[in-house]
Amino acid sequence: MEAAAPTGVGSVGPVRQPHVVVLSYGSGNVRSAVRALERVGATTELTADPDAVANADGLVVPGVGAFAAVMEQLRAVDTPRLIDRRLAGGRPVLGICVGMQVMFEASTEHAAGSEAVPGLAQWPGTVSRLQADIVPHMGWSQVRPPAGTVLFDGLFDASGSERFYFVHSYAAKTDPATLLGPGHTSPPRATWATHGEDFVAAVENGALSATQFHPEKSGDAGAQLLRNWLTTL
Repeated sequence: MEAAAPTGVGSVGPVRQPHVVVLSYGSGNVRSAVRALERVGATTELTADPDAVANADGLVVPGVGAFAAVMEQLRAVDTPRLIDRRLAGGRPVLGICVGMQVMFEASTEHAAGSEAVPGLAQWPGTVSRLQADIVPHMGWSQVRPPAGTVLFDGLFDASGSERFYFVHSYAAKTDPATLLGPGHTSPPRATWATHGEDFVAAVENGALSATQFHPEKSGDAGAQLLRNWLTTL
């Protein structure tokens, strides 16, 4: 008969793994996000089940493709309500790539005439096409985070530079904090990058965070960013 494991002074219990739902709504290439989260210590579930989304420690909203198509797919699984419900309770949400863009008010991608395509409107601002010699922006670029960042904590050496992997043609270009006006006690904090022009590479705003780049494709730096996000759960 095996002896029972000691439980007295000095014993260490099992380490709790945060449980993260990666929202399943038809977006492609989400398995890489699932694997990346599992590698940095999370348990994951790929689902759009409302109870699972509500009860998870963290929710990741990936996004691949055109803004309007992603919004249509998100609405089909009641994502606006699910995200509002989580954020109202201070439950962390992380958007990735188009999953970040949809957090803004609107996008001009595939817009009809002067009418922009509505987003989730968690932040003010409109996503528009990058003005650069080469579009899409595909590859590694440096980012410039704000002071006091959580996502990028411990990622920058003495040179102050770190690179992440981007694949996109559209981006937010105005700091959402400047569009809110005065009086907000916890305004969003933007991280910036440049491809032809400056654009918002990430936003941190209480329980809601998002990255234009793909942390799951960004090697060690992306893995550390995901670990940092897990500390907020």
